[in-house]
Amino acid sequence: MNAPLAPVEALIVVDVQSAFVSGAGAVPGAARLLDRVEGLLARARAAGALVVHLQNDGAEGGPDEPRTPGWELHLPVRGGELEVVVRKAEDDGFEGTPLEELLDGAGVQALAVCGVMSEMCVLATARRALRLDYRVVLPHDAHATYDIPAAEGIGEAVPAATASRVAEWALGDEVEVVPYAAEVAFAAPGPG
Repeated sequence: MNAPLAPVEALIVVDVQSAFVSGAGAVPGAARLLDRVEGLLARARAAGALVVHLQNDGAEGGPDEPRTPGWELHLPVRGGELEVVVRKAEDDGFEGTPLEELLDGAGVQALAVCGVMSEMCVLATARRALRLDYRVVLPHDAHATYDIPAAEGIGEAVPAATASRVAEWALGDEVEVVPYAAEVAFAAPGPG
């Protein structure tokens, strides 16, 4: 049996917006993803960990165009000092946002990342967090993406689950990939 996972002080919820997790445009397995993210949120809140909801400002006409129904965060945000929304325009949740300042100001050294899309915003945000020397935990069952369609002359279709696993692999051996979100423990951050 493996030793319990050391707690993290923050949860980064990446782009869990209505366009991606509800209706006909939802990622495969959206109900399961939402269940896992809700579990992470409940445990992070109970422990007094910092919760950051990233919200992507998509292009005009896109499913996550600002101030459209698809852009709205799908899960309720409690708000307050320990639960904030950070809007972003890039895949990397740190690029052009106050995310690093929020984490450092709260004294966060370790964080968990969940949400959508595995190979885009989740990967980019986790990779930057690693470069900034945060300890990063990525629960396998708490991030998702779409199937990648076949491309003539390039390759066959790639199932969403495979694309998500490749995104984990692309992060190298510094990230802590755990099979289940239920394995992630939270603690309140120390003084910043």
